[in-house]
Order: sequence, then structure tokens, then C-alpha cells
Amino acid sequence: MSFAPTERKGPRGPLSSVRVLDLSAYIAGPYGCSLLADQGAEVVKIEPPAGDNLRKYPSTLEAESRAFLGVNRSKWGMVLDLKQEADHAVLMKLVREADVLVHNFRPGVPERLGIGFGQLSVMNPRLIYCSVTGYGSSGPLKAKAGYDQVLQTMTGMCAMQGKAGGPPEILYGSVVDYYASALVAGGVASALYEREKSGLGQHVGVSLLRAALTMQSARLVWAEGEPREVGRDMRSGGITGLHPTRQGYIYLSANTQHFWEALCARTGLHDIAANERYDSVRKRALHKDELVPRLREALAAHTALEWEALFGEEVPCAAARAVEDMFDHPQVQAEDMIATFEHPALGSYRGFTRAVEFDRTPGPQPFAAPVLGQHTEALRTRAEG
Repeated sequence: MSFAPTERKGPRGPLSSVRVLDLSAYIAGPYGCSLLADQGAEVVKIEPPAGDNLRKYPSTLEAESRAFLGVNRSKWGMVLDLKQEADHAVLMKLVREADVLVHNFRPGVPERLGIGFGQLSVMNPRLIYCSVTGYGSSGPLKAKAGYDQVLQTMTGMCAMQGKAGGPPEILYGSVVDYYASALVAGGVASALYEREKSGLGQHVGVSLLRAALTMQSARLVWAEGEPREVGRDMRSGGITGLHPTRQGYIYLSANTQHFWEALCARTGLHDIAANERYDSVRKRALHKDELVPRLREALAAHTALEWEALFGEEVPCAAARAVEDMFDHPQVQAEDMIATFEHPALGSYRGFTRAVEFDRTPGPQPFAAPVLGQHTEALRTRAEG
């Protein structure tokens, strides 16, 4: 049985014919399911009558939340009230035919709704059941609501982001949520692969706490005998970083000797290129107060975009841009990362498409996130037929 009310256009993807029920909200679970949809999976987003709360987030778009559109592409939309017996029965029919179910209810809630892993695996032993939580399924914080910036603050990310001696700073962009979504997609794909051998489904657990700590695994190394306040900053320092130019800012990364010498050559700082005081990234960080003023004086000769062109492939760098510049950036266009979507309420818009390339099974064309309940009747008919 196919969930899809209509056939997707384009070639097959590596997960074509995989059927996914997405009961999650906000970003981590939903975008993880979109990453599966990018690879061809049939994804049905099931929302309560009030809808995913992300639809209500502030947005300069009137017809729909920009955030909701961005994290829910290529899904069919269905509304079910799981507290109503008839709607719960419809979900159970879909579960029997599903390969994957993803939700982000707090521990204990799925069981009260009759959709816990133990309850559903009895009727579908092959079901891959992925729960996305704030803190995991055990421990003193398991029932606590978890959100991206809450976990950033808890796990040291904000303290590390802040300047020395200054207050903690948030990393904007929902980095923990988006990383968790990659763990959802990767974990589900691995469980599907294992199921091909065992024939059995399993529970896959992803938490924002795990995502936040996974992102900091290089910092989470504490050798025996080390003091608590040992430096854990992964930034190389020195001249690597953002620098002002005649107009705009440019990020430079010259950690290797080859790139350091190329940077010195392009900026005319020949006298320091071969100086033994600066011949390693550690030494350059140590003597940054000597080097940075010289470098910035040289960078004032051109704009950030001009320096980006002058450095070319010889010095890793990027002029600071607005995200709007990415829609038409030649590299983004060459990689076919932006697609045009048609939305029932919004009309035409451009947005990001596939995160991963597959040369033999690239996957079908993406389509717009659904309006609330857009495919409810069609999907209900298929489930009850």
C-alpha cells in the first residue's frame, strides 16, 4: 500500500517506497523526515486539529510560516485528533502499513495516546519507531520540555560562544535542532538497513541533549589529572577569523603553512611570511597582537568581495554575505540546491532542496509543505479503503 495520494515526479531515490508517518512538530523531527523525503520516502505529516505550533511562529509571510515551509517540504498533510476513537483507528491502519514513525512527544505521552513503541510494534513488528526528546527517555530530566536554545545554554555552547569575560551568547539558526534532524535521518536509515537483515523494527532514540553534546565531542575530552578550567576552545585563533576590509568583512583561514604563505604573498606582507616567530598556527595565535593590525591594514586596500576574488583558490576565505545572496550564488545554482515550489496559499516560492547527492538514485522532485489538513480526506480514504 502506498500512502501517497499522488505519484511523485522524477527518478527514484534510495528510500523510495519507504513509508513514513511524521507525528512530530517544530524542527528536529519534521526536518529529519524532510531529509528522508528528499531521498524518496513517502512522508505523511500528521498534525492535531490546531496544527504544528511552528505554523504559528512569527513570519513576514502572511499565508504561512516561513519556518514551517522550510522544514516540511515534500510531505502530504493530514489532520487527526488522536484523542478521538475514529481518528486513532485511522492512524492504526496507517501504522500497519508504515515503515517508520517519528514523533517528539515527551516520555509517557505516546503510551497515554496508545502509540507507544510497545503498543505499535505488536501490530507491526517491522516498524522503525523514532522518538525525538529533549533529554532522552530516562533520567531526572526526561519529562522536561527541551528546546534548541535551552540545550545550547545547558551544554556550554553559549558560554563558549561568548567572548572572554563576557556573557554567554546564543548561536542563532537552531543549530541543535538541525543537527538532531540529521541524526533522525541517519538513525532511521541505519535501522532500515538493519531491518533488511533481521526483519525486525526497533526503537531509535534521538534527543536534543545528545545532539548538543555530539556537536561538541572534541571539547568533551577530559584527561586524567587535568583541571576543570583547562582550555577547550577549538578555535585556532590568531589571524584565522573575520576581518574588516575597505567595505564589508571577510573570513580568512590560513592554518597551514601553504595557505599562510599565500595569504602573505597576496596581501604584500612578505616580510612576515618567512619569519620563524610566525611559522606555525600556534605561534601565529600567540603573536596575534602583532599580526592582526598588519593584516587589517593590508586588507583595507580592497573590499571583501574584491579580496575574495584576489585570493581565489589560494587562500580559504569568504566574504560575509546575507543568506539572500545564496539563492542566486553561482555555486549554489551549479549544485542545483534551490528549487521552485508551488504552494496552495502562498503561490510560487524558491527554497532549498536536497541535502545529499545520489548519482544513480537522485530522488524525485521536491514539493511544497502542505497547508493544514491538505490531504486528509484523500489519505483517510486510502487508509479505510
